[in-house]
Amino acid sequence: MKQSTTTLLMIRPVRFGYNEQTAESNAFQNNVELKAEEAQAKALNEFDGFVTVLRASGVNVILIDDTVSPHTPDSIFPNNWISLHDNGDVVLYPMQAENRRLERREDIIADLEDGFTVKHVIDLSRFEATDQFLEGTGSMVLDRINKIAYACLSPRTDVEVLEAFGKQEGYQRVLFRSVDSNGQPIYHTNVLMCIGTNFAVICLESIKNEQEKQSVINSLKSTGKEVIDITFDQMNRFAGNMLEVDSASGEKLLVMSQRAYQSLHAEQVEKLNQYARLIYADLDTIETLGGGSARCMLAEVHLPKIDSEKL
Repeated sequence: MKQSTTTLLMIRPVRFGYNEQTAESNAFQNNVELKAEEAQAKALNEFDGFVTVLRASGVNVILIDDTVSPHTPDSIFPNNWISLHDNGDVVLYPMQAENRRLERREDIIADLEDGFTVKHVIDLSRFEATDQFLEGTGSMVLDRINKIAYACLSPRTDVEVLEAFGKQEGYQRVLFRSVDSNGQPIYHTNVLMCIGTNFAVICLESIKNEQEKQSVINSLKSTGKEVIDITFDQMNRFAGNMLEVDSASGEKLLVMSQRAYQSLHAEQVEKLNQYARLIYADLDTIETLGGGSARCMLAEVHLPKIDSEKL
């Protein structure tokens, strides 16, 4: 079992924009004055630049174009509706916003089957009928090596759905509550923490309950992670929204946005450099309008590869 993968799934946007349906629970979104065409053009430029950085670093990126209809302004963030596991499982998740539910596409799973083994599709979207949500690896930050799902509870992260995921995939849960500097619940766990093979980046001051905070720290340290703490200000600049990936040559990379990288202090960069090479791209428009950053844009493909020589 590996924490990181060499292959990422990304959805190229065609109608990216501010999503009114997600704004109530996502304090990271800001509706700046941009025409729809301008927002899409800027986001597409940032997206393509990000893909270029990833591929130049030796990461395998599978690109899927979004569709013009139905309109899915947040399709650029696929990690919320799908996760792809090394046992061949594909898990589909219940989404809070109705227009985000339209992002789930069977054709994408079919495309992946050309090169990867899909054994089971586990569809948790049935929980939408009872207004219970779990938005993939946004709601959960997975320690894949130790089979632990870290999750801050929010309107988008429900305990019962977490339990269903845990039973299906064999994950224990570490649950806590987390708020931003204004006391508002943080909508997704992956904006406040990132787990790598041997480290964890986390905004500890967002966990106000001392017992819950200590539980998270103890779990991270007991599984061999160096805990690298970030501030509210750094979290607001998406320094928690990172992802460890592998290059084709086996080099560890830590992927983030330019805004996140520029928020880091020299000693934090020095610590992180011990575990991975830091790579980043300008995602300013996507972060501002979408309220998500680099990690949200990346669906990790851990599915077993099909050996073409045996076909």
